[in-house]
Amino acid sequence: MEYFAGLDVSMEETHVCVLDRDGVITHQSKVASTPANIAQELKKAPACRRVVFETGRMAPMLFHGLAEPGVPVVCVESRQAHQALKSLTTHKTDRNDARGLAHLARTGFFKSVHVKSLPAHAVRSLILARKKLVGQRVTLENQIRGLAVVFGVRLPRALSPAFIEQALRSSDGIAGLSAAMRGLIGAPAAVLAAVAAIDADIKKMVRASDACRRLMTIPGVGQLTALAFAAAIDDPERFRRSRDVGAYLGLVPRRYQSGEVDYTGSISKCGDRRVRTLLYEAANVMLTRCRRPLKLKEWALAIAQRSTMRKARIALARRLAIIMHAMLRQGTELKPA
Repeated sequence: MEYFAGLDVSMEETHVCVLDRDGVITHQSKVASTPANIAQELKKAPACRRVVFETGRMAPMLFHGLAEPGVPVVCVESRQAHQALKSLTTHKTDRNDARGLAHLARTGFFKSVHVKSLPAHAVRSLILARKKLVGQRVTLENQIRGLAVVFGVRLPRALSPAFIEQALRSSDGIAGLSAAMRGLIGAPAAVLAAVAAIDADIKKMVRASDACRRLMTIPGVGQLTALAFAAAIDDPERFRRSRDVGAYLGLVPRRYQSGEVDYTGSISKCGDRRVRTLLYEAANVMLTRCRRPLKLKEWALAIAQRSTMRKARIALARRLAIIMHAMLRQGTELKPA
């Protein structure tokens, strides 16, 4: 007989529920949230046809850790699973969630999610760490200016040796401010050093990647955008059509249709926010800084003339995503027309 399992995962423990083909519970337990422990527990139902759990922070580790020994694991979209689980039981508990996920596995009523490879997640972690560090640098600079302006001291905008020297000089002799400035001045330099180290790692990765070098033949697409996009796509073959990438990255308008009501809203903003931002910035660079004639640029400027520049940037970002996916799948470079 075939069996179906649901896993409700938390940081410390995972609730396991196994159902037979008729929906009868054959096994329920609670184990530590490690692939080895979960795989060992699932051996009690050796004929499991499908093992389902939701997306989350631990999903990549569990998915790859369970798939390696041959567990037929499927990661499902958490928002859809949440709506389905609400209809199955009145009380929300980890035990009930595991049983509900097992029912989803049995019926096939779920939307499976592609779990990116661990190298792709490593690249994404590097890019997010860089973004966080840059944000911290800006926060520290603003804090230094904010402290100084209270005492009537105005500092230059750029974080330069002159900025640091003036901040220290202007705070001398002011009780409290001098100690605060000395404590804050060293932090931005340390953050900049960390950002430079990450940039060096990104540069090495891009140089070693043929795919990234091909993507950078597009005007406006730099190292960070190319690397982030390649990591987000991970496997180009998982998209049947290149135009599906626009929806995957949240660059297509939302639509609501019911009865006589039918309207189109703003973009959905689904998917990787950082990649979407980088594509928008690449589109802006192409429109404002690229001097050579490009049909792609002319197409976007025509949209700007009949609508707004912002909509033109979004449309161009979506078109760039489509083109970049096609380049990854076909192994080609951009041929400007």
